[in-house]
Order: sequence, then C-alpha cells, then structure tokens
Amino acid sequence: MILYTESTFIGIDPTAGQKPFVYAALNADLRLLALGRGEMNDVLAFVAGQRQALVAVCAPRRPNQGVMEDSAIRAQFSPPPRPGRWTGFRMAEYQLRQHNISSPRTPPDEEDCPNWMRSGFALYRRLEGLGYSTYPQDSASHMTIEVYPHACYTVLLGQTPYPKYTLEGRLQRQLALHESKVNLPDPMRLFEEITRHRLLKGILPLDELYSPGELDALAAAYTACLAATAPQQVCALGHPEEGQIYLPVADLKPRY
Repeated sequence: MILYTESTFIGIDPTAGQKPFVYAALNADLRLLALGRGEMNDVLAFVAGQRQALVAVCAPRRPNQGVMEDSAIRAQFSPPPRPGRWTGFRMAEYQLRQHNISSPRTPPDEEDCPNWMRSGFALYRRLEGLGYSTYPQDSASHMTIEVYPHACYTVLLGQTPYPKYTLEGRLQRQLALHESKVNLPDPMRLFEEITRHRLLKGILPLDELYSPGELDALAAAYTACLAATAPQQVCALGHPEEGQIYLPVADLKPRY
C-alpha cells in the first residue's frame, strides 16, 4: 500500500529506548507525517510503503574499511595525521573530531561493533533489498544516507548541545528543529505552563516535548529533507567507500 504520494523523508534511530528503532517522517514542507517505534520489521513495513523516500539512518553504513590507513588519503589533510594515528577511525569520524565534535569509533570487524551499529548494518542491508540505493543517485526514487544526530545538533546550534537525556538537552534540540522550520510544537511553551504548584508537585507538562530517540530521528529526517530539496545546504564528511555522514549546514565552523 502506498502511504504517501510525494517524497517522504524518514529518519531512523536504531539506538533508542527499550524498542530498538524509532522513526520519524517529514514531507517537503517539514510537516510531521509519522512518528513511531518498534522492531526492524515494523520500520521496514512503513518504509516499504513509500512511493519516493530518502531514508536517513543514525548509524554507520558499514564497518571501518581502513580508509585512514591509505597514505594518499592521509596526505590530503592539512596537517596530515601523525604516522600510525587515527587508523582505527573512519574518515568521517576523524573529520568530525577535527572540528571538535565527539564521535564513536566504528571497528573494522562487525562482530566487534556494539549492538546498535550491527542493527544499523542489518537495516542498511534490508533497505538495499527493498531497492534503496546510496544517496546521491540520479533519478533514484529510494535512497539512504548516514546521519549522526549529535553532530547535526552541534552544527545547528553552533556549539555542543546539552546531553540529550536531560530536560534541557531535549528542550534545546526541539527548539533547534523548531527554529529550523520543522513543524513541531514550540518547546518554550512549556515554561508558560509551569506553575509553582506543578513544580512543587512534580507535575510538568511534557506532553509536547519529544523523547531523545524521537529527536534524533527527527534530526535525521530533517537532514534527509535538506539533502533532497536543498543539497547546497548540506555537507558530507568521509569517504564513499566506507560511508559518508551528512550534516544540515553548507559549511562547518573550524571548531565547535
């Protein structure tokens, strides 16, 4: 069944909560079409129903392919990394750290990767089986990109965000998306509804504040929408051979 007749931009986070996957879908106007969580098959059932879609996955595409061991690639950096350093990182992870954006390291062997990374690898393989190709591809109606939500929020804010599991971190992330014209509730309304009595009783009106996993999936969907509709407003780090990370800004600051 076709769920949406226009392009859908879907973010999938395999790292969140008791259920292993959270997904969010936006349209080209940045309106929220769907937000849910479930097992991989639940997410794939939703993705399979899209006529056109760009899916952003919050996980590496594949294990470390050893790109940073190539002397020719290392020589492209200014200054180049010290001999023997950073060979255990993907090129995108090294570049993020050059900009002072923390990033997990992806091991070269899949069995040595954490569960959420292995879930991501499996998800990419299942998406390929559904006909999804790697962005960008001319005339392709179904594509995938890799997104790292912490880096997305860092570049949107211009600085390292608060930890995502804190109340202030959730508020900050939702506000960053709201300011980017994603059609979400303004989290600042929360403060209008906090009274002395509610605060003393621990009754906080958090119904319109999204969870960390939902916010990560939303950041991924937003990045996918930009990549498809305004590619000049995104940038990519890394090497195509092992996976590029897309960020929702045209240019990066030297350091964050």
